[in-house]
Amino acid sequence: MTSERQAYVYIQLPGSLKTVPAALLRVQTLPDGTQIGRFRYGDRYLARSEAVTLDPFRLPLAKQVFEFTQIKGIPGAVRDAAPDAWGRRVIEHKLERNPADLQEIDYLLHGPQDGAGYLSFGLKAEPPAPKRAYNRTHQLGELITAAQAIEEGKRVAMHLLERLDPGTSMGGARPKATIEDDHCLWLGKFPAKDDRFNLQRVEFATLDLARRCGLNVTQARLQSVGSSDVLMLQRFDRQYVEGGYLRFGLVSGLTVLDCSDSHLDRDRWSYPLLAENLRRWSDRPEADCAELFRRMVFNAAVTNNDDHPRNHALLRRHKGWRLSPAYDLVPVPLVSFERRDLALTVGSYGRTASIYNLVSQASRFGLSAEDARQEIDRIAVVVRQWRDSFFACGVSAEDIEHVAPAILPDCFFFERRPDA
Repeated sequence: MTSERQAYVYIQLPGSLKTVPAALLRVQTLPDGTQIGRFRYGDRYLARSEAVTLDPFRLPLAKQVFEFTQIKGIPGAVRDAAPDAWGRRVIEHKLERNPADLQEIDYLLHGPQDGAGYLSFGLKAEPPAPKRAYNRTHQLGELITAAQAIEEGKRVAMHLLERLDPGTSMGGARPKATIEDDHCLWLGKFPAKDDRFNLQRVEFATLDLARRCGLNVTQARLQSVGSSDVLMLQRFDRQYVEGGYLRFGLVSGLTVLDCSDSHLDRDRWSYPLLAENLRRWSDRPEADCAELFRRMVFNAAVTNNDDHPRNHALLRRHKGWRLSPAYDLVPVPLVSFERRDLALTVGSYGRTASIYNLVSQASRFGLSAEDARQEIDRIAVVVRQWRDSFFACGVSAEDIEHVAPAILPDCFFFERRPDA
């Protein structure tokens, strides 16, 4: 039996606190399970002088219906405003529903009004009034307890579930919530029950190390709550102004690469391909491509192999799209010292995180081989001091030893393939 669901897509207009209806998304499910999404901008939205396209290449401003079969009928730019893995767990808990009984459009409709970027969703043409105030730092202890209860499958009071709605699609499956503090919005990442080390403090130290290497990274701080640490990441898709927060557009690397999380699209998970697409999207492509190269090198140097396309993003600020600050940088200790792979293709030799591969397609980032090697050498010099840097950030000696195998393994320095 064929069925159809729909959701209105709202946008907070750039440079404004006003939220207006922008489009209607209908998703049709065919008897064989195929889902077809049909997206159309509203005529009133198209008539606005301040209207912006959600995706300049797949959703241009036009009076036509755009069809999608990828991602269960959800356009990539819309999917990027949906809840992440943790947000989906909160919604399932709140609705007391099995994930198999929910469609992608359910997660859009039950997600937070304050999701990633400037989009939100609803069942009516006009956007609803804001539902709630933001969490504050003094509520962190209660939020951590509620998040742990969800992980353990326990019931959680509805008012806490509402407050746990994460305000961003970044951060994956880790427990988190949006916190307001000192006229800033922060993404608070909580400890998880299966953590083997103080991941919040290690991630804070890794972000600090990346900043020392010259990378543009999200602002971060640590907030102690009892015996736990909460990693506070400043939301770069928000800016406080009198009366509220401006919202900036945000699309993930998946959308820029025009692909999905599926293994069927893994051939498009590629740093060089992402750099080529930055040349189409970015307002300053040369600077962003060079920054992407530095991030690839840093991820290789610290074995951050969770660098999948959803952990890269573009931000639409006043003048156009730019590569967002880096986030979700965590070293992953591995046993193998002969080879390390990243999640994205690095160069001519696949995903291998070694120098010979890092420089193999440097030209696609706008760099000469010599420039690429200079960037690698400069980053390696800073990363060599990682122990002192981590210690200064309060990482324990035990946790430093735990992550040590991830940092600058011998295979990072291979100048040619071992079998060459």
